[in-house]
Amino acid sequence: MDSVTRDTLTQLDNLLAASNQSWLFGAGISLDAGIPLMWPLTERVFSKAQDEGEPSDIQVLEFVKKQLSEDSHIEHILSQLGDHRAIADRSKDRVVRFDEVILSVEDLDNLHQRILRWIAETIRWGYVPAKAGGDPEKIGSLENRIVIIDHHAAFVSSLFNRSQAGVAERRRAVRLFTTNYDTLLEDALALGGFSYWDGFAGGAVAYRNHRYGDEEPNLRDRAHVIKLHGSIDWHLGEDGRVWRVRDGDIYPKKASRVLIYPQSTKYLATQRDPFAAQFDLFRRAIGSHEENILATCGYSFGDEHINQEIELALQRPENKTTLLAFAQKLNPTLEKWRMGAWGKRVYVISEDGLFVGAGGPYSPPTADRNRDWWTFSGVTKLLNSGAEASVR
Repeated sequence: MDSVTRDTLTQLDNLLAASNQSWLFGAGISLDAGIPLMWPLTERVFSKAQDEGEPSDIQVLEFVKKQLSEDSHIEHILSQLGDHRAIADRSKDRVVRFDEVILSVEDLDNLHQRILRWIAETIRWGYVPAKAGGDPEKIGSLENRIVIIDHHAAFVSSLFNRSQAGVAERRRAVRLFTTNYDTLLEDALALGGFSYWDGFAGGAVAYRNHRYGDEEPNLRDRAHVIKLHGSIDWHLGEDGRVWRVRDGDIYPKKASRVLIYPQSTKYLATQRDPFAAQFDLFRRAIGSHEENILATCGYSFGDEHINQEIELALQRPENKTTLLAFAQKLNPTLEKWRMGAWGKRVYVISEDGLFVGAGGPYSPPTADRNRDWWTFSGVTKLLNSGAEASVR
């Protein structure tokens, strides 16, 4: 290994040991846990609509799907349904037609809630699609859940027990931002004995007590978990408050789930609590004028509203945040950022090697060894053993 590559890997290790750091996670970190990505999740929702929905549900979903591009998934379909609902709400007769099916605003709201329930059940219980020429699909259920927590438990253990050994007393809480709706991060932290804050107060049933504009608490917790798009256990109560509720509880009375799905309304939704507060925390974290690390894993940079927040923050001259993007490949967003004016603060750890600004790839894969350090398990290994050991 040449000296430049060795120095670069040492820089990466030093950044990962920084006392002020945040992580941004996407769906990729939960794939090995038995939770599907968006396209398999979409297929599962269609299957449940066919088997468990109202007779017209699958017709409406198929109609909307045909209106969209081939690569659209359930979030886009929900977005389109949201647009249809808005049109119906403004119309004289307050209905919308999907070929032969006519739905009122109330019908659309009920369909929306059924889809959210199917999504939540799939995420809670797990679903693994069939592999071509390989294993058949695995469907988790209330009685036979297939979601595992091993990978999340190993990650938080590496983050707090090994990589950060010796800095726990002087470091701030690590902020764990996630776009995922599952509860694996919170569960792994609790199982590992790491205290965390998530904006709620109470016990197994908890109420949200953090609001937009409030200061982030300094309770010496090890982590702050900030779910940018909501959670499968968040519910809007009939009293207008947001609750975190256990599976199966019949109290408090719930009006709807608190999740963001529709892409076109994400911007508007983030202007209201609890999402306004979540994004406010994200902006504060990455907009810090102090030395700061934002690491991403399992995030595909497909959420433009999040990408814009990162770009707006990091392009400010006074900003000192360094981005560590664990991604399979360079994508157009990362390519643009690393070649830009602040690109020297962009590290991309990919299967093709490590890119630092316009430089790289350092430590590219060898003929007999791929670089898997961008995966969730790869990041865990890197935190445990260091960058140089992970590429030997």
